[in-house]
Amino acid sequence: MRIPSQKQCRQLIHKMKMMDHIVDHSCQVCRVALFLADHLIIQGIDLNRELIHAAAILHDITKSRSFETGEDHAVTGGRLLTEMGFPEVGDIIRQHVVLDSNVNDRPPGEAEIVNYADKRVRHDKIVSLEKRMIYILQRYGKSPEHCVRIKKLWRESAYMEKKLFDLLPFQPEDCCKINP
Repeated sequence: MRIPSQKQCRQLIHKMKMMDHIVDHSCQVCRVALFLADHLIIQGIDLNRELIHAAAILHDITKSRSFETGEDHAVTGGRLLTEMGFPEVGDIIRQHVVLDSNVNDRPPGEAEIVNYADKRVRHDKIVSLEKRMIYILQRYGKSPEHCVRIKKLWRESAYMEKKLFDLLPFQPEDCCKINP
């Protein structure tokens, strides 16, 4: 498995001209993801910390340009990393908005952790899942169809939160304590 180094991640962020606020958001998502991963590893869950780091820091790699193109940044970001020779990172990036449907049947993996961490960060602040989902509903719930999709995402995220925190020795609100 090939994983981009931290230096390669920084170079790609620069090359893709990620907006500063998106970089700040991605750094905070990375902090949350690694915090969760470190504690899950202690609990005996087999996770690749470097894979989580790269996928979390790069999860919005094509978001800046998506404001102009209208592209699905999860899909194009995943494709970009896959084409660069990092298919495992690309797969996690592709799933950072909506997870593949088969994740409920196994212990949490890297994709679930990055997906959940992204749901806990509004801009560059760690917030409750409820606050983040209300924000997403207000910002992106422009049609009844969008609202239905967002509410489904909310239910899936709540399930993921329970799945993760059933394995951890602390509560979801404790993630807010890692704000810098």
